[in-house]
Amino acid sequence: MKKVASLMVAIAFLVISCMRYAQKSGSITVRENPAIAIRNAADIRDKTPAKVADGLQLSLWASDSLAPDPIAISIDDEGRVYLTRTNRQKNSEFDIRGHVDWMTESISLQTPEDRRAFLRKTFAPERSKENEWLKDLNWDGLHDWRDLTVEKDEVWRLEDTDHDGIADVSTRILNDFHEEISDVAGGILVRDKDVFVGIAPDMWRLEDKNGDGILDKKTSISHGYGVHIGFGGHGMSGIVEGPDGRIYWNIGDIGANITTADGKKFENPNSGIIARSNPDGSDFEIFATGLRNTHEFVFDEYGNLISSDNDGDHPGESERLVHVVEGSDAGWRSNWQYGKYTDPKNNSYKVWMDEKLYVPRWDGQAAYIIPPIMNYHNGPTGMVYNPGTALGSDWKNKFFLVEFVGSPARSPIWSFGLKPKGASFELDGEKNILSGILPTGIQFGPDGALYIADWINGWDTKNYGRIWKLDVTRDKNDLEAVRLETKRLMQLDYALQTSDMLYSLLFNADLRIRKKAQFELVSRGETGFSVLTKALAQTGNQLARIHGIWGVGQLARQDKKYASPLIPLLKDKDAEIIAQAAKMLGDAEIKSVGDDLIPLLRSPQYRVRFYAAEALGQLAHVAAVQPLIDLLKANNDEDVYIRHAGVLALARIGKTEPVIALANSPVKALRTAAVLVLRRLKNENVALFLNDKDEYIATEAARAINDDLSIPAALPALAAVLKEKRFTSEPLLRRAINAALRVGGDKELDILIAFSTGTDLKDEIKAEALAALGTWTNPSVLDRVDGRFRGRVERDPSAVRSKLQPHIARFLKESNPETLIAVAGLLANLNITDANEQLAKIYAETNEIRVKMAILPALQRLNYAKMESVIKSGMEDADEQVRTVALGLLNNSNVSKESLPSIVNTIFAKGGIREQQQMLVVLGKLDSEKTASILENLIGQMRDKKLAPDLNLELKEAVEASGSAALKAQWASAAPNHSLTDEYSEALFGGNPDAGEHLFTYNPTAQCMRCHALGIDGGTVGPPLTHIGSELSREQILQALVDPSARLAPGYGNVSLKLKDGQEVFGVLAKETDSALTLTTSDAEPLVIPVSRIEKRTNLPSSMPAMGGLLSKREIRDIVAFLASREK
Repeated sequence: MKKVASLMVAIAFLVISCMRYAQKSGSITVRENPAIAIRNAADIRDKTPAKVADGLQLSLWASDSLAPDPIAISIDDEGRVYLTRTNRQKNSEFDIRGHVDWMTESISLQTPEDRRAFLRKTFAPERSKENEWLKDLNWDGLHDWRDLTVEKDEVWRLEDTDHDGIADVSTRILNDFHEEISDVAGGILVRDKDVFVGIAPDMWRLEDKNGDGILDKKTSISHGYGVHIGFGGHGMSGIVEGPDGRIYWNIGDIGANITTADGKKFENPNSGIIARSNPDGSDFEIFATGLRNTHEFVFDEYGNLISSDNDGDHPGESERLVHVVEGSDAGWRSNWQYGKYTDPKNNSYKVWMDEKLYVPRWDGQAAYIIPPIMNYHNGPTGMVYNPGTALGSDWKNKFFLVEFVGSPARSPIWSFGLKPKGASFELDGEKNILSGILPTGIQFGPDGALYIADWINGWDTKNYGRIWKLDVTRDKNDLEAVRLETKRLMQLDYALQTSDMLYSLLFNADLRIRKKAQFELVSRGETGFSVLTKALAQTGNQLARIHGIWGVGQLARQDKKYASPLIPLLKDKDAEIIAQAAKMLGDAEIKSVGDDLIPLLRSPQYRVRFYAAEALGQLAHVAAVQPLIDLLKANNDEDVYIRHAGVLALARIGKTEPVIALANSPVKALRTAAVLVLRRLKNENVALFLNDKDEYIATEAARAINDDLSIPAALPALAAVLKEKRFTSEPLLRRAINAALRVGGDKELDILIAFSTGTDLKDEIKAEALAALGTWTNPSVLDRVDGRFRGRVERDPSAVRSKLQPHIARFLKESNPETLIAVAGLLANLNITDANEQLAKIYAETNEIRVKMAILPALQRLNYAKMESVIKSGMEDADEQVRTVALGLLNNSNVSKESLPSIVNTIFAKGGIREQQQMLVVLGKLDSEKTASILENLIGQMRDKKLAPDLNLELKEAVEASGSAALKAQWASAAPNHSLTDEYSEALFGGNPDAGEHLFTYNPTAQCMRCHALGIDGGTVGPPLTHIGSELSREQILQALVDPSARLAPGYGNVSLKLKDGQEVFGVLAKETDSALTLTTSDAEPLVIPVSRIEKRTNLPSSMPAMGGLLSKREIRDIVAFLASREK
């Protein structure tokens, strides 16, 4: 864990010294002296360089030790704040980026029990020695899976008992969740009589049964979350009580595989989902899929569900503002993040990026997804919607979204609005309202202020945090009286209120009050029903009518007799009322209204058409099939939400004959919709659409057949597409190639071979076909297109060899480098040795460096009889890269102890740095009796500074590989090791800039491009690095990588200064010169501090993770080389 900055330690000590602790029945209570708390709050606020939008003000509500490591936040009606606090992130939650060797097995997991088995195998007691990096938390002397059952996550309740505006008591009311597969408690919802906490593998309902304030009963209402070991922080979160009385929650793309109590299965192991159920877990449903990591989501006053989904960390993409509707698929799969890209048998094709699923709708985009409203900001976490009376009137109808990027200097809270666009929305203005702290969760309190959980800095736990209060300034508090009344109303006992009182509260300006009245009326059954009916019948207040509709809908889900007042509303004059009534009738499955809903499909109002279609699907109303088809035809693919509603309805009705018949429709929109319906039904007749005259529709059919869990019966038809000459779509042809490989029969082999001999194929497609043939006998366990785990396949190589034999000569006549590289791999993989001489001839004659580099190891694997001469030729090649590859082929079988010194001396006398590095790599693989004297000599050269520093890393690795204690001792005495940077001194020189650029751009562990820009590409979370080589030395670049807090880039980190006159100054570093520092503080003007006045400087921990824990020294060295080359 990173060291906590001295400022934070000092503040924490100051706060703790004012605390009193009490422990009872497993709970812990922390009390803070109120007077000292007020002084501390003012002091912390003064030292926090927060920038607040005009008309708003920020104050500290809870200091450091009252709010440990806050993730999610909820607030009860009394204004008490509840936090989830994670301990499991410290040692028991894993991030796949730090365990690349787990990637393939992780993506193969299908259930949480698979995950449990993986962890127990990986951390078996007998493997304790190799797992010493895992802390022995249970003190049993072993580093095994039982150490994953020690750390517990917590729920804390904070309150201001003396009502002075600052919290003074914090109580741990739950300390639990510690299976080896328990994730992190990322979501919390507090209601009057229960609390919901989301921590994979369960959604928990918690209760205080004895009234002592401690949660003492827990019930899992849903189990099956957390399938994969994926990216950290992608677990359960965002628990909300919907306007329909159901509990909604989500999990990120570590996935879910759920079996309900009544045996229904919901398999979504590879994507994030939003789920919902009644509070007791009954009537469970998957509401939406295809999400990556929507930490939190909100409902507005019309029941629209809005969120922001984290991006896939690929260069060039961004997070997505999403309108989530029932049954939607946002397109993301975890198998598009990791797995196939570290498998040498696979390829680098990225569906998410190469097929542009991450951007708002464009012509030609995959039709099965609901694309985002727009690409929007970085790292979304907390999110709320103004319930109507919070803050001031300037902030009504606004959403609030946290941008969390690990640094308080770059993690603002945004306010934005939405306006209708078709059946969905578009952005209607935004504003940065707060920056300078590091928010996680946010929530409006009953007083109308916005409460903010502050992670302080960085990504790791630190055992402290804060709660801030953001409110309007006095001159902007135009809703002061309304807010006071709202607070009073929230604290009423609604069970004691009269029906008339509850009726009046349905008209309240605050969504929270209206919901409370609605839910109480629902709980009263018949009595409440009459009040709700009265509310929906009046026409003076639309929102009161909507709550009446929602309440009646809740009752109708319990007993269909209550649905009758909703039916006349389908002919109401207000389009929104019609839409809401249709939605509730569908939710309650009131089948008698099917015919009444059909005319609404022709409404001029998008929302009416949308909800009418969804309702007809929920009712499975067969008579609606043709009207739904007519809806889709009239929509003509203009509005994706209308298309989605129509497709979902047809899929739920399940009548395939009229859908299949659309294959003959002249209307493209209908044929597209038919493919989408059949995809949802997993119906093999989708293969008919592979014959469509429009390549877009054939491609959509290919996606339906190949991707996700696939439609296996249609795979042969997809493979047969390769016989067609008219197709050029890369997404289609790649899936057809993959289908042939997956089916794997003689027929498919013949088709793929014939296809690969085509003369009019794009180079990348031909290379992919040949690469697939090369893996025919033992394909990658991961799909060659979408990366999903398909399992191991072993096939007899004799058939593919014999069928390919007549075509090898033709393949070897290809001129395209990609094709020749694929052919070389094919021959080596299938051990086809008959063409060795031809392959060697191509090597001798080609000028293509990459082709030579591919053929050399291929000939080695093929046991080419003249390999010694080929290696010699390679070592004498004009290109250093080829020479380096040739050197790498030396091994114990082809180099003797006697000949080795001559080879080494020649390389170190005449070879370039790359060759010398490769020579050292080879020495590390040879028997130590051959290499000992050579390595001893090279260590001496290094000690005497006669060896290029570019070779230090390889020399160190060769010494370690030798196993010689004497050589290791000589190395230790010769190598510098005085500081963290010294530990990585071997990474200063000798890196490969090209390899470094690839790591910077594509490596899923480092994710450099995710945060830093190069020119116009990359992120804005960290400083731009376009010309970093002109701004920093190699030593400074290395330090920034392995010890990022040691040096701050202007504008991207917080600094604390103690001046010689005793003053302390805090702010964001805006500029740094040899003579002065410029800080941005909470004041309007920047503060310039001469260096001569500074006694001590402390950089607060950087949000950038130290790369030493994520990358190898070799990878760090390559990135140093790349960044050092970025000069003006």
